[in-house]
Amino acid sequence: MAASEVKHSWYALSIVFALCLGSLTYGYAFSIISTTLGQPGFYSFFELTQDSTDPEYSYTNRIIGAANGLFSAGAFMGCWTMGFTCDSWGRKKSLYFGTSVALVGTALQAGSAHIGMFLFARFLTGLGAGCLVSIVPIMQAEIAPPSTRGFLVGQHGFVLVLGYVFAGWIGYGCYFSESKSFQWRFPLACGCIWPSAVLILTPWIPESPRWLILRNRKDDAWEILSKMNNRADDPDERFAREEFYQICQQIDAERVLLETENTWTLFTKPSYRKRMLCGFFTFFSNESSGILVIYNYSVIIYQGLGFSGHVPLLLSGIYTTIGALGNYVNALLADRIGRKPLFIIGLGGCLVSLIFETALDSFYLGSDNEAGLRAALFFLFLHLAFFIYCSEIFPNHIRPKGMAWSTGWLFLTTIPYLEAAPTAFEKVQWRYYILFIVLTSINIVIIYFLFPETKGLTLEEVGERFNDEVAVHITHITEEERNKLDATLGNEFTMHVESVARNETINTRANKGA
Repeated sequence: MAASEVKHSWYALSIVFALCLGSLTYGYAFSIISTTLGQPGFYSFFELTQDSTDPEYSYTNRIIGAANGLFSAGAFMGCWTMGFTCDSWGRKKSLYFGTSVALVGTALQAGSAHIGMFLFARFLTGLGAGCLVSIVPIMQAEIAPPSTRGFLVGQHGFVLVLGYVFAGWIGYGCYFSESKSFQWRFPLACGCIWPSAVLILTPWIPESPRWLILRNRKDDAWEILSKMNNRADDPDERFAREEFYQICQQIDAERVLLETENTWTLFTKPSYRKRMLCGFFTFFSNESSGILVIYNYSVIIYQGLGFSGHVPLLLSGIYTTIGALGNYVNALLADRIGRKPLFIIGLGGCLVSLIFETALDSFYLGSDNEAGLRAALFFLFLHLAFFIYCSEIFPNHIRPKGMAWSTGWLFLTTIPYLEAAPTAFEKVQWRYYILFIVLTSINIVIIYFLFPETKGLTLEEVGERFNDEVAVHITHITEEERNKLDATLGNEFTMHVESVARNETINTRANKGA
């Protein structure tokens, strides 16, 4: 069976979706602030005004900007925390840490007694969420087979936006509560459900086999890889054996690099430097499309378009539902048409929708023209349908740091955008979108010329697209080459399996004796 033909096992699929609860934690924690800003009870409890003519309205805008900015600042620190703990502690312990911090921060948000406590809780929640948004796709990518990695890792993006959906509809339902405190506290408290579920399931989530091999724990790594690739149509575990052999050979080749490289090598070595640029532009281009500004302030934007009462929260729920569907379509297409085309198509769609949105807002914002306002709303919906998330370009020994760098830029980019947005929408209104139009136009050109395609390759083989040497190929090779590969690894692999069996027998006897 060719490696490129191997699909996923049900066990691997269950692990991917269990990890997606971490994605849901981040998506819900990040987006719940949008519906919170639509709840009258939130403003009355913290003595904030919603009246734009009130002299204190600028203070309200600063608090709103701080709530979003502090979350992004905490998330940035969480990304870099994962960049180091993933290597030293392992992926699984890092998952425990990030989930625990997110749970504590979320609980403090729901129980906030004053605005200072709420802002601190937003920072702490961001710290935990930043850990999760970094570690989840790493773990998913390291257990997914190459032929379906785009689909499996794509579930991170889909479930992340599903968190937006849950936040939107829970917030909308709570708007009708007669209790002003329940309006905003209950939706925040619901955010504790997802990290609690992650903590319950984590004992059954395996450690990354690639990290185990890096730590010379090959027996444990083989046991996990074998279980991950346990399929009825591959009884001889041919792909599992080939992948195990490839990972071992590649990591052995990289051990020399671990001894000679340091953090600065990420920027001085040409192949790493290109990866860092690609990682930067992946997230910078997404955020510079205005996607999170439009969502986080969607309620305020809809109010500016003339909608009032419960309608802005209803539209926010619809907006996120469309976005989740768009992300799922992206996950389905990622392994078929490739990552790079989807990125360009997505950003192109964002650009077109932003141009129309800006044009319509310039004519109809603040007017009573219902047709124009509805057209502007349509293009806000269209914007989110093209969102895409993808990350798989860093080699094993620098993957956590590379991911930390990339996702760190996601939050560094959103901090100024989100901080400035409330004041920008008040002062310059639709002109704020022009910034995103210009940046998106530039980013499309950069991605077209800079980004290599990674579809259908193992994580080890992706390095070849950045001019790194690959120790062993197992995808896109002929059957004759595969037979030679199997013959090469046959004796070595048999000896390894026999060694594992002997160790298991010895441990079993020792346990019985004890």
